[in-house]
Amino acid sequence: MTSAVSGPKYLSVREHLRRRVSAMPEQTLLPPEPVLCAEYGVSRITLRRAVDGLVADGHLVREQGRGTFVKRPGIRHEYRESFVHRIAGWSSVMTEQGAQVGTTVLTQRVVPAPVPVAAELDIDVADDVVELVRLRSVDGLPNHVAHSFLPAGRFPGTVDADLDDGSLYDLLRARYDADLAHARIVVDVGTATPEEAEQLHIVAGSPLLVVRTTVRDSTGRPLVHSFSRLRPDVSRVEFEVSVTGPGSNPVG
Repeated sequence: MTSAVSGPKYLSVREHLRRRVSAMPEQTLLPPEPVLCAEYGVSRITLRRAVDGLVADGHLVREQGRGTFVKRPGIRHEYRESFVHRIAGWSSVMTEQGAQVGTTVLTQRVVPAPVPVAAELDIDVADDVVELVRLRSVDGLPNHVAHSFLPAGRFPGTVDADLDDGSLYDLLRARYDADLAHARIVVDVGTATPEEAEQLHIVAGSPLLVVRTTVRDSTGRPLVHSFSRLRPDVSRVEFEVSVTGPGSNPVG
């Protein structure tokens, strides 16, 4: 099989198989290894490596003496946001749900604000921002890459802060008394770059969920802009919106 995407052969087979089994009913028996090897034109070792990845991610399950069956993976990322009551960081939300959260800081530096970021933060493109890029995992499996930007003048020490653990929002509240009052969240779709594909253990060009967030204080001043690029096969984004106050009525 000739792959139209870059990356190791087993990743291409795994991605094709993932899309294939997602359309099958749960408990469907996967064809035998020799059949799949012939179909994809790969060795048994390559096929097993692809299947191993789908088993680890919860898409397939092996049963001794019976074969490999389709399984529906559990949702590993459920991002909940209550706009009125709190602005919660991803790591805090996931920890509350009992997940084992891991963070690897990939980039932590001061840079001139990129044009889209400057627009979101209402600053000039010549102004410095702290750029923070983190690879986040859930229960040992890569989940998404998070990019965060905040004004360097407002939060000067964040460029040197230890952000391998805990929530950026919690740090901003504790160290800078940041008033994280409102969040605007936009969800769209992107595709994985070769670098993201390697980080997230997927094939380059695979679809990603993109969650963009701008957090403001109670006066409306932007404090943080971020975007996260998530694996959709193990992710779900859920919004919990509360409407409170005298005379407040939900709009339906």
